[in-house]
Amino acid sequence: MSPAKFTGWLLAVVTALLVAVSAAAQPNLRISEPSNLDRQYMDQQRALLQDLATSRLGRSFTGTRANDLEILQLLLDRGLVRPDQTRELQAMGVIMGDLLAAELNMHWVIYEDAQGRSRALRYKETDEYLFPITMISRRREVGNQTPVIDIYQKAYDLIAPLTPALPFS
Repeated sequence: MSPAKFTGWLLAVVTALLVAVSAAAQPNLRISEPSNLDRQYMDQQRALLQDLATSRLGRSFTGTRANDLEILQLLLDRGLVRPDQTRELQAMGVIMGDLLAAELNMHWVIYEDAQGRSRALRYKETDEYLFPITMISRRREVGNQTPVIDIYQKAYDLIAPLTPALPFS
């Protein structure tokens, strides 16, 4: 296994363990709805990436997994978003988070604990959370080249087992 793949695997394992930590075990945990300021900031992040994709790739985000993940990957592959561009990398996490939310019946929340305040996705009213804002940025900032589709799939696979099976499937 290459060092980059091992690092990606290790990050996925650590993320899975962190997600699995029960909110009940964290006495200082506070979950709230995003404020208007949070929503405005996330909208600005979406607009930033939409402008970049439109002007540099001639493409638009549509809310379709295949299209949007391909655009995110192209932005990275073509060097349009570099490892030192944390704001843009985290904006990519918002786009990816929107896809995860739509596919997995999750919603954006503010997750506050002893570590600080984060925008997270919550599955229904459970204690299961994903933190997509930093899923791409943390990897890229340390040189990890894990493809966006793989990052997405690992996050998806953490929550998908919790979702009810569709009837007649």
